[in-house]
Amino acid sequence: MSAKTEADAPVLARLWTYQAERFPLIQTVPLLAAFSAASVTASARLADRSLPHLSAYLIAFLIVMVFFFQMRALDEVKDAETDRRYRPERPIPRGLVSLGLILWIAGVAVLPAVLGAYWVSPLLLLLVILAWGWLALMSFEFFAPKVLHASPALYLVSHMAIMPLIDLVLTGAEWVPYGTMPPGLWTFLLMSFANGCVVEFGRKIWAPEQEREGVETYSSSWGIKSSLLALGLAVLAAFAALVICGIYLARPVETALCGLAVLLPTIYVIIAFARHPDRKRQKRLETLSGVWVLACYLAAAFTPTLGVSV
Repeated sequence: MSAKTEADAPVLARLWTYQAERFPLIQTVPLLAAFSAASVTASARLADRSLPHLSAYLIAFLIVMVFFFQMRALDEVKDAETDRRYRPERPIPRGLVSLGLILWIAGVAVLPAVLGAYWVSPLLLLLVILAWGWLALMSFEFFAPKVLHASPALYLVSHMAIMPLIDLVLTGAEWVPYGTMPPGLWTFLLMSFANGCVVEFGRKIWAPEQEREGVETYSSSWGIKSSLLALGLAVLAAFAALVICGIYLARPVETALCGLAVLLPTIYVIIAFARHPDRKRQKRLETLSGVWVLACYLAAAFTPTLGVSV
């Protein structure tokens, strides 16, 4: 379809194409559903409480969908000039939809998130606002874009800090009505931070033939081996947080075994890409990074139902 034909299509059709390219619901919905459900469940397990009402899961899912779409919208703002110059095939620079429309949708999405959080508790709404505050700072690159872009590590840490803040909200859909955080919740939040780094590395470590002028990646900034080392350390940090979380859940062995089942193939793929950094292995690396993150959350949430307490 030509750019002119796309631009003449009804707005809903254009938005459907946009989501398929930039926020694919077929992947995003199940992943964020698993992420939010695991967060709510893990909070209850850590506190040794019964699972909450279905409404807690639905509100957590609604809020996380809003957060992630808003992050995508703000990324469109940050990347607007880069996309215009170096990635004109993307939906906004090619004229499929306007940046203003995407930002308008992200703004309207505030309302259901506010109502859902407030329905649980005003305190949960405060946590949502805290996460939005950090997201706003991210969108302005903390008013120090040159400093951040000069240091990919600082950029990564400052932006991935949003992940434990989001997870604080998601787990809060369960624990906020009780007034106190469950013991050991910090391990789950630390795992969220580490796994945010895993996903970010998985997305931005590219094979040499995939690198593009004007597009910043960790492989172009640090080199493939150094960036893969950083990815491996992030995976190991997430695994350590998962195991410690398992100790709080009184299921350290089961949790560790579930983590190892995905950790070992993840490390294998990292090593394979280091030896032969091509497009096929790059795709495997990105895919398995996502699988690793999903496995961590499911292990933390559901291994308490397995085995005998240790």
